[in-house]
Amino acid sequence: MGEGGNRRVRDDLCRLLGRERVSWTEEALATHARDTWFLSVLRAERGILVDRPTCVVTPEDTAEVAAVLAYASRERVPVVPFGGGSGVCGGVLPGPGTLVIDLRRMDRLLELNETALRARAQAGMIGSVLEEGLNARGYSMGNFPQSIELSTVGGWVATRAAGQFSTRYGSTEDILLGLEVVLPDGRIARVKATPRRSAGPDLRHLFLGSEGTLGVVTEVTFRVFPLPESRKMLCYAFADFDSGLEAIRTVLRAGWKPPVLRLYDGAETARHFGQWANDDACFLLVLSEGPVALTAVEAEACHGACTAMGGTAVGEQPVQHWLAERNHVPSFESFINKGLVLDTIEVAAGWDHIHDLYREVVAAVRTVADVLVVSGHSSHSYPQGTNIYFTFVARPQDAANAEATYLACWEQTMQATLRCGGSIAHHHGIGRVRSRWMAAEHGEEGLSVLRAIKGALDPHGIMNPGVLLDEPKD
Repeated sequence: MGEGGNRRVRDDLCRLLGRERVSWTEEALATHARDTWFLSVLRAERGILVDRPTCVVTPEDTAEVAAVLAYASRERVPVVPFGGGSGVCGGVLPGPGTLVIDLRRMDRLLELNETALRARAQAGMIGSVLEEGLNARGYSMGNFPQSIELSTVGGWVATRAAGQFSTRYGSTEDILLGLEVVLPDGRIARVKATPRRSAGPDLRHLFLGSEGTLGVVTEVTFRVFPLPESRKMLCYAFADFDSGLEAIRTVLRAGWKPPVLRLYDGAETARHFGQWANDDACFLLVLSEGPVALTAVEAEACHGACTAMGGTAVGEQPVQHWLAERNHVPSFESFINKGLVLDTIEVAAGWDHIHDLYREVVAAVRTVADVLVVSGHSSHSYPQGTNIYFTFVARPQDAANAEATYLACWEQTMQATLRCGGSIAHHHGIGRVRSRWMAAEHGEEGLSVLRAIKGALDPHGIMNPGVLLDEPKD
């Protein structure tokens, strides 16, 4: 689409929504040109991320989103939905000729049903704003992603996100009761909020994790929980990562569900909790909350499981420290300016594979030239298995090799994860960085089903092109 085509699209959208709701200033286009994927940040810092969308529209309700998508479908204009821009996998990278729909004007809490324990909100609402509003009335979502102050509730659905208290309260797919979504041709579909139903395939899961490729989520209805009556915090030091993993497995196998069970390997324990740690200790943080009777018994059970595996009680100070600092993360720019390449990669596996997966990923990434650190922690666990959230840092001797080094670390992590029977993604989604491994994750037959769904709902391929699914090769 040339400049004449861009001008026509802008003029059409101004007539559709009003001039004040359509922007193509350099600031607006640059702000919406990427998310926080490391490679996009790196390219922006180097001045080589120069593509810009045609314009940005800011609808205020579902009807306006529907009107924009109906127009885009009719005119074959590519569309990228935009929430908080906090994604880390390249899910937002609109090229020339693309229309960006920024949902952040749609930021209202529409309903809090205290009897049925559910809340309905517009998809552009920032997570922390929703949580604060619920807290003021005595409730919580129980969903605390690290990006809660930056990400939107619709973005959580789009990426199938998970919060830090997921072991008790569940991840997005567990708390999502219903949703409203605008399909690529402008039709509006609604999944009503019920505690459960058996009425054919669950349409919520069609859009959970779809990353804006099948439509635009405009409203969500979540479970909410009364604020907990009490909280207990514990920390245990283990001689090795394996012992800590076994302690988590023992706790969950018995049926306990403390919201937080976070195990850090030796490198990450030293980095985050060095003032309390000795030698190569691996710290396990335990947080239990709920009725007083529950937290007392659950804390005692966790203590028994941890000490049985050789854990030594450290006290609650490391947990307090983590609660205070958990969302304070330095920007990628600060590392890039020091010549460093880094990222976090979250994967998951069953308890029968997770020990080998941890060792194999660490060993594989260490084979990449110029890697300085590979470390990991377990942050979301289940009776069947857990996730590991790996961090790598490298300092390429030649700055020209930064992207190659970065991609090599991803390659080694993905291949080792697949060899060990793990899943390539736990809660950050696919975006662009993981799409080439989707066939290995799902199998070619499974991938063909996903492509068929995409083709049926978005036959013109206008929704978030290049994300989630690699285009089939001729």
